[in-house]
Amino acid sequence: MSTFAQLMMIFMNKLTLKSIALFFVISLCSNYLHSQEISGQWNGLLSIQGQSLRLVFHISQTSDGYASTMDSPDQGASGISVASTTFDGVQLEIKMPNMGLLYQGEFKTDSIVGTFTQGALSLPMMLKRATEPITPILRPQEPKPPFPYRSEDVFFENKCAKEVTLAGTLTLPATGSNFTAVVLITGSGAQNRDEEIMGHKPFLVIADFLTRNGIAVLRFDDRGFGQSTGNFATATTADFATDVQSAIDYLKSRNEINPQKIGLMGHSEGGVIAPMVAANSSDVAFIVMLAGTGIRGDALLLLQQEAIYRVSGVPEEQISKIKKSNAKIFDHIVNANNILSTQDIMDFIATLDPQILPDGMTTNNFQQFANQISTPWMLYFLRYDPAPALQKVKCPVFAINGSKDLQVTAKENLDAIRAALIKGGNQKATIKEYPGLNHLFQECTTGSPTEYAAIEETFSPVVLKDLCDWILSLTF
Repeated sequence: MSTFAQLMMIFMNKLTLKSIALFFVISLCSNYLHSQEISGQWNGLLSIQGQSLRLVFHISQTSDGYASTMDSPDQGASGISVASTTFDGVQLEIKMPNMGLLYQGEFKTDSIVGTFTQGALSLPMMLKRATEPITPILRPQEPKPPFPYRSEDVFFENKCAKEVTLAGTLTLPATGSNFTAVVLITGSGAQNRDEEIMGHKPFLVIADFLTRNGIAVLRFDDRGFGQSTGNFATATTADFATDVQSAIDYLKSRNEINPQKIGLMGHSEGGVIAPMVAANSSDVAFIVMLAGTGIRGDALLLLQQEAIYRVSGVPEEQISKIKKSNAKIFDHIVNANNILSTQDIMDFIATLDPQILPDGMTTNNFQQFANQISTPWMLYFLRYDPAPALQKVKCPVFAINGSKDLQVTAKENLDAIRAALIKGGNQKATIKEYPGLNHLFQECTTGSPTEYAAIEETFSPVVLKDLCDWILSLTF
């Protein structure tokens, strides 16, 4: 994912731990059509490293040209707007300047033959006129009501943050009391309580499985998203940790929950937040890290970018330049003693040797890159080292990852998590790598985020069972 390699990097950051592919797809939203009767529905197929992504473009004529929207049925996304669409009767050009994307194609009566360009990546894409809607990919694991357990919509306040009220769903076994409970923590980017991404709802699947097996589960919308209030844009990982502590406090107020048996399960950035909270709270009975990180943010992103660019077919020369330039920019940010502005980062980029900058970068691209990397979340994430918090965690830990995870690479992060827990004297840790699974814990081919949407499986049944068995095996 990326536009001009470097810009692509930045979006991978936030996506870093999980929405990465969604950006790529929305990137795709640059493919369109116009016509001499170009108005109407057009279907396209983008093939990347043996994987396919379906796109649907809806084009309409306006008083001053054309307007378009895009659907990505494989990701459950529809009505995505496009910034600019021009058509001269033969040539179609679609631009998304804020993402550095370009689609150019030639109208052929019932098709448009063109090329999708994103940084160093250039792919052919043909669009075909259509009238019938595309059937979305099935999600066979997604549970449907009626459920054999109780489900309650709840609200709870974060008393440490102004105007932050979290909205979520608490699922409780149908009978019994004094339940072990789990708080689910989403990954990076604004997420709803189901951690919905690419047409998948992994937290719904996890909550359903655990509750059917006697474990209560609380999942909630991120602050400022869904039904939760607050400002997501100005929040950092540390702020989200206070939201999680508020979720624990809420569960402690429920008579059905055993306050001594409340644990945390975080995915991706959520796997960073869980040990942050556990390190400072005696209320956490156990934590589960689903593709959580063990290394500092800047190192994580460099590994992530290299892995995803390589599997996406970006030339090695470009990958090398991206690594060198980003390493210098990240190092500058990490070692700065103050909050850097967009202009501060632009000024630093101007001092870099042009030979190490990715090809095709423009001033506008650098500006977009600097805007993204100077956000409060990104500055905090680049500088944050999870090791000190992990060293303070004394409760049982289950840290797992997939061998084909390209966003949080398994070996480097699991090794670092293991080392930090050992250094802190924690002898109650289980660390496991699952072969063939990606960042979302799906069976996959390459691990590329472009595969997520096309995979029917939402979450590995093997991992689901292991999570449940591990929690139920704990003695408190």
